[in-house]
Amino acid sequence: MVGYQTYLDLIPELLVGKEVLSSQMMKEVERARQCLELAATGKKVALVSGGDPGIYAMAGLVFELARERKDTVQIEVIPGIAALNACAARLGAPLMHDFAAISLSDLLTPWPLIEKRLEAAASADFVIVLYNPKSKKRTAHIERAREIILAHRAPETPVGIVTAATRESETITLTTLDKMLEAEIGMQSCVIIGNSMTFAWEHYMVTPRGYAGKYTF
Repeated sequence: MVGYQTYLDLIPELLVGKEVLSSQMMKEVERARQCLELAATGKKVALVSGGDPGIYAMAGLVFELARERKDTVQIEVIPGIAALNACAARLGAPLMHDFAAISLSDLLTPWPLIEKRLEAAASADFVIVLYNPKSKKRTAHIERAREIILAHRAPETPVGIVTAATRESETITLTTLDKMLEAEIGMQSCVIIGNSMTFAWEHYMVTPRGYAGKYTF
């Protein structure tokens, strides 16, 4: 089994009796290449990824490297629960209508392109899920994202912030677009910003699908 040490630490019972190779953050290419090299020798290799491997995770990189290397190993992607699914479940039902997921990390994507995507999603009234919203070094991006979205959304638009979803350190905050920066936000946080129809009820965040306009409740 190969993986980022933090993720491997979450599944100790699955590592028993296995050969385990771990590495730290920013070593994604090395991990993916290592997996392909081991698989090419005939070994069955599992690359451990957080959330769903095909959503902001390792699956795409493995396929890119396999194509580059002209590998013929069999690759199987096993779906998991993406952060947006886990966070939405904790908040209630904020993703019941069309939504866009946007990462605020400009490590691999130029910031001007990220701003363009934020503007497009906000103007089209998508519910917006922000991945990688803030880090110790990257603090201004979440502020700029909020500024862009505020140009298209009311200040009282519901915002849900879930950090470390489903883990022991999980925190859940239900706030509004104008006050969201008062909440604790980090790299393990997922920020869900409602559309024009999203409402907060009790401690839940809900985006109507449109049933009320078509059927009598």
